[in-house]
Amino acid sequence: MHLKDKVALVTGAAQGIGKAFAQALLEKGCKVALLDLNAELGKESKDAFDNQFDAQRTIFIPCDVSNEEKLKDAFKKVDIHFGKLDIVVNNAGVNNEKNWEITIQINLISVIRGTYIGLEYMKTQNGRNGGVIVNVASLAGLMPAAFQPVYCASKHGVVGFTRSVAMVAAIANYGVRINTICPAFVNTSILQSIEKEENMGPYVGYKEEIKDMMKFYGVLDPTLIAKGLIQILEDDSLNGTVMKITTNQGIHFHDYNPVPFQTEKQ
Repeated sequence: MHLKDKVALVTGAAQGIGKAFAQALLEKGCKVALLDLNAELGKESKDAFDNQFDAQRTIFIPCDVSNEEKLKDAFKKVDIHFGKLDIVVNNAGVNNEKNWEITIQINLISVIRGTYIGLEYMKTQNGRNGGVIVNVASLAGLMPAAFQPVYCASKHGVVGFTRSVAMVAAIANYGVRINTICPAFVNTSILQSIEKEENMGPYVGYKEEIKDMMKFYGVLDPTLIAKGLIQILEDDSLNGTVMKITTNQGIHFHDYNPVPFQTEKQ
């Protein structure tokens, strides 16, 4: 995909990985809709981007991605404002082992919903021009994560859902590629949540062990994750792939054994 003048919607775009995504997309010539629950940070990010780029190239929409109607309304606003939608990045995520239903709701259910809504605005069967959806998971979606079992479960769900719906998109000729990114530890506010009982619940006592894991594996800068996003968007051959990003191997892809059975549309 050539990114110039494409329209992208990014959830959780006010800070961290989401803000780095928006920056990279704008640098490539995209128009970007910034969605985030934090209205104050969202407006600050929008103002910062306006100082670098044409203000008409971004729009900020306060949005709770866990609210179905608000998420649908945000997509509608983006489509009306820019006249189309080419890229969806389901990035919003949380770490909450105490009130774990929130983690499942935002990290998994909202990603599934964002994917399905995005397909309705992009698939060729609806008279649209196709596009790309990227769902942000984690290395915790590919291996156990001690002291974060629900976070781990949510990210495993993102990986399984993304790989599966990508197969459907190809078989049904939606004209939409769907992929996922699984970074290791990234320097974002989620890392800070391990210090808080309100987030970690019964696992807060293991925060030093988690910090030791961070020291062992290293912590990534969000800009590297954004570089991975651009690679996925620009490579039209990628669909159903799982991109891994680590400090020791950088950007690379997870290898799976061939799927033993796959229905192909005749």
